Amino acid sequence: MPGQVIVLDHPLVQHKLTLMRDKERSTNGFRMLLSEISMLFTYELTRDLPLTYQDIETPIARMKAPVLDGKKVVLISILRAGGGIVDGILQILPSARIGHIGIYRDPETMGAVEYYYKLPNEMSGRDVIVVDPLLATGNSAIAAIDRVKGARPKSIKFMCIIASREGVANFHESHPDVPIYTAAVDEKLDENGYIVPGLGDAGDRLFGTK
Repeated sequence: MPGQVIVLDHPLVQHKLTLMRDKERSTNGFRMLLSEISMLFTYELTRDLPLTYQDIETPIARMKAPVLDGKKVVLISILRAGGGIVDGILQILPSARIGHIGIYRDPETMGAVEYYYKLPNEMSGRDVIVVDPLLATGNSAIAAIDRVKGARPKSIKFMCIIASREGVANFHESHPDVPIYTAAVDEKLDENGYIVPGLGDAGDRLFGTK
């Protein structure tokens, strides 16, 4: 469905998100919670992965059992904070391929500036999950998806922990075909482009910087 937004309202996800929002949460605590939420997201993100059947033998009998089919999933981290999500997903999908797109937000224009780009080879036929903890203005995510589409993958999904209403609208104006998976859609952005109420700067809280 064009412009699709999937909000994961599972009680465990919402509880952990509340803990992450708390400004008193330590860097280590924030990092662990981001990884845990990302693991929980993985079940929904991979719900439609194709299966095939192979012959195996249990201790009791032979059977045809389901296994994942097709090429390995590609996780693409929008640097720098996307790495915290990738670490969690890899606990569930350890064989996933990893790509990185370095983008920062120009503080004057709020536009996206790319400084690094590296994806796995042979992207065609692969399912891609692009990750960044926050979808604020949406400009960084739009720029990243623009680049990923150039590699012609089989499918693209975008995952964040919190999105803003403005960010969702901006993102889907450019990429209505890419679904957004998030734990919350917050009400607005402030004058500096931060999500309100949000959780602050995800990269700073993840890495203990200011």
